[in-house]
Amino acid sequence: MIEEGSKRGKAMVEKRQLFMEMRAQNFDVIRLSTYRTACKLRFVQKRCNLHLVDVWNMIEAFRDSGLNTLDHNAEINVSRLETILSSIYYQLNKRLPTTHQINVEQSIGLLLNFMVATYDSEGHGKLTVFSMKSMLATMCGGKIVDKLRYIFSQISDSNGVMAFAKFDQFLREVLKLPTAVFEGPSFGYTEHSVRTCFPQQKILLNTFLDILMADPPPQCLVWLPLMHRLANVENVFHPVECSYCRSESMMGFRYRCQQCHGYQLCQSCFWRGHANGPHSNQHQMKEHSSWKSPAKKLSHAISKSLGCVPIGEPPHPMFPEQSEKPQDTMAHTVQPKPVANNMNNTMLMSSGAPTPTKSVLESPSRLDEEHRLIARYAARLAAEAGNSTVSSSTQCPPTDLSFNFDANKQQRQLIAELENKNREILQEIQRLRLEHEQASQPTPEKAQQNPTLLAELRLLRHRKDELERRMSALQESRRELMVQLEGLMRLLKDEEQKQAAQTGGSPHSSPSHGAGCSMPMPIRSTSAGSTPTHTPQDCLAGVGGDVLEAFAHGVPRNLRNDLLVAADSITNTMSSLVKELHSVDDAAEEEDNNMRNGGLRDRAEAE
Repeated sequence: MIEEGSKRGKAMVEKRQLFMEMRAQNFDVIRLSTYRTACKLRFVQKRCNLHLVDVWNMIEAFRDSGLNTLDHNAEINVSRLETILSSIYYQLNKRLPTTHQINVEQSIGLLLNFMVATYDSEGHGKLTVFSMKSMLATMCGGKIVDKLRYIFSQISDSNGVMAFAKFDQFLREVLKLPTAVFEGPSFGYTEHSVRTCFPQQKILLNTFLDILMADPPPQCLVWLPLMHRLANVENVFHPVECSYCRSESMMGFRYRCQQCHGYQLCQSCFWRGHANGPHSNQHQMKEHSSWKSPAKKLSHAISKSLGCVPIGEPPHPMFPEQSEKPQDTMAHTVQPKPVANNMNNTMLMSSGAPTPTKSVLESPSRLDEEHRLIARYAARLAAEAGNSTVSSSTQCPPTDLSFNFDANKQQRQLIAELENKNREILQEIQRLRLEHEQASQPTPEKAQQNPTLLAELRLLRHRKDELERRMSALQESRRELMVQLEGLMRLLKDEEQKQAAQTGGSPHSSPSHGAGCSMPMPIRSTSAGSTPTHTPQDCLAGVGGDVLEAFAHGVPRNLRNDLLVAADSITNTMSSLVKELHSVDDAAEEEDNNMRNGGLRDRAEAE
């Protein structure tokens, strides 16, 4: 009794272990239920090592376990489920290298307890075949398009049309996964879930894929593509600083605000609803799953503007509309058929034995383009080999391969010719650049080739020096004249003050006469014996003719105006001198240019 109690207690601890570890991750702090559900299911997937099992390996395990012959509503007990999971994980360890082996027993125990807790909550000890297939096909690794194709094969009829009753059953089973991780209120099953996903009546494979892989997908399954995107961006590095936590780099998703310029958040801050500054949680954010440098963005924009980048690439290839058999065997799942996609490229697929490149052939990703081309080439080789084996008597030549080889050879030749022409053009550009640089730098030898130009240049420079000396002399004369004018103005001011004093002291003067003598009058000498310091005429040495005339005549004149006229005449003389000097400079520059051009013409004639 004690041993049985200890076993039961150990079993209860194992059942709760996965949920306890999930709670320790603190996923409940994530604000959005979609990200919260996807993170929890991704944790369960990685903790149970289901991300290492591809969907095609899972389909092979179903076939080996004999589940294809059972009805969807058939029940299997927990022991048989444990056997199936054991075969899946042991086969996985055989494919993994020795340094990456997993703990098979622990993975089996965790996944088995999770499946029982999800699909056998009442404790009957049995699960339906469809429940197990739906759960393992959804939670295993691989591409979402391959998973959805397998699911459609399980819920479609013989005509390739989806049965709504089976899709309703699938929704019941798959929506138990969010409920198992305590997200049932957000993504639980309702009776109207089917019609919200597919309002139309007839649903074929391409329509099924378009709706479930749309952006956004149906609300009840929005966590499914997000879980796959989480797996793809776990190791993506963004060399950008988070605007909230100031982390210098980001891992995973990156979110950019569409309203705040340059505001970016890491996935941890965005999921928790952190915001600072002018940013608000109500702003629209754009999710980025990769990082592109400014140079790559520029090249992509240029390629897109030139039409080198296809716009609106479909999320999945177009599949034939005819009915497909249920993909319960690996022989069927890897039998691709010739289908023309929207890029007008015919995908030639093998119709014989299974090939390991079937998922590459059906991949819509641009990253798998090279692998898809290799697979197409291998399929062509296999088809040609099969045709040669069947009709060996006719011995048909491989025209397709020869045509392909000839086309590749012509393309290589054309590329080589274009590269040679490019090199020649670059060499010619370099040669012309060197010639231009040499021509723009005249040497002394070139200047000595035309003595006439040199003589004219020397004359112009001599004339320029003379004009500069004359300008300096005129400036010195102007300074002396200004000094003399200042002295005269002082004398005039003193004389006005004396006249005002004499007029004020005279009894015959009147106020009106004193007020009318506001303008200064010329000063004239009254005695021959006065000293030079007191005679204004002695200060007029070197003054212009207008000033001398103003002091010589006995008629009273306005001396201030005469002095201003004299200053204006001097200024005009200086301006004419400066203009003449500039004209000489322009002539010298023109002679220099003529000499340089003449040297170039002489060189051209010599060549």
